[in-house]
Amino acid sequence: MLVATPIGNLSDFSQRAIEVLKTANLVLCEDTRTSGKLLQHFGIATRCAALHEHNEDAAIPGLIARMQRGEVMALISDAGTPLVSDPGYRLVRAALAAGLGVSGAPGANAAVLALTLSGLPPHPFLFGGFLPPKAGARVEVFRKYRAAEQAGLAATLIFYEAPHRLLESLGDAGSVFGARAGAVARELTKRFEEVVRGDLGELAAHFERVAPRGEITLLIGPPLDAALDEAELERLLVAALAQHSVREAADLVAAATGIARKKVYTAALRLAGRD
Repeated sequence: MLVATPIGNLSDFSQRAIEVLKTANLVLCEDTRTSGKLLQHFGIATRCAALHEHNEDAAIPGLIARMQRGEVMALISDAGTPLVSDPGYRLVRAALAAGLGVSGAPGANAAVLALTLSGLPPHPFLFGGFLPPKAGARVEVFRKYRAAEQAGLAATLIFYEAPHRLLESLGDAGSVFGARAGAVARELTKRFEEVVRGDLGELAAHFERVAPRGEITLLIGPPLDAALDEAELERLLVAALAQHSVREAADLVAAATGIARKKVYTAALRLAGRD
């Protein structure tokens, strides 16, 4: 059973999740010290065992054997929904491969909450997990997403980041995505919850003045063309096609709007009756 835990406010822990943990044979967690405090707070006496990236492979055979004997394993993360940037994926895959049932008690998730509070388009969205700590690898991640955008992707991007690297990540994102709308959500559901909205440059300027603290979720809005009404795109293309070839019209409109050229060219072909 995958059990979501609070990301800050303990009142977000569901009664169902508490009952599942109380009745399980074993609670698997990232850090027994962190989870031990949570369990103690809710009067959960079930034994806890650590499951993390360094021991997951070795622990899986024994855990699968116990589940095959009828024992119930409850998997939690330090905060939020298990497997979302947390260990457990390999265990779930092994359980499914063994024909065992996998279920969950849903609850808090920082990425989804940040998305709903950001003011950015809620769907589609892509969750990229934690950004790499080194600048080169981080820029490469951003460039891959930008290349996907140039091929037609239009989604809000969501990442987790450490507060001491936020400024560097905002700078790297700005260099790759340009003056893109974004948001930074921090300390969600906690006393000092904050969501700062603006373009990437504005966000960087804000956090240069106010040092970021706490757990950070960084959101990058979709390309500007994602907000462009389809009727407006067609209007621009019709005007361009009146004086230019399909290829030239597509190039002009793509350059003027920032829309991925492939998307504009496909629309231009359709309007010209050649799709």
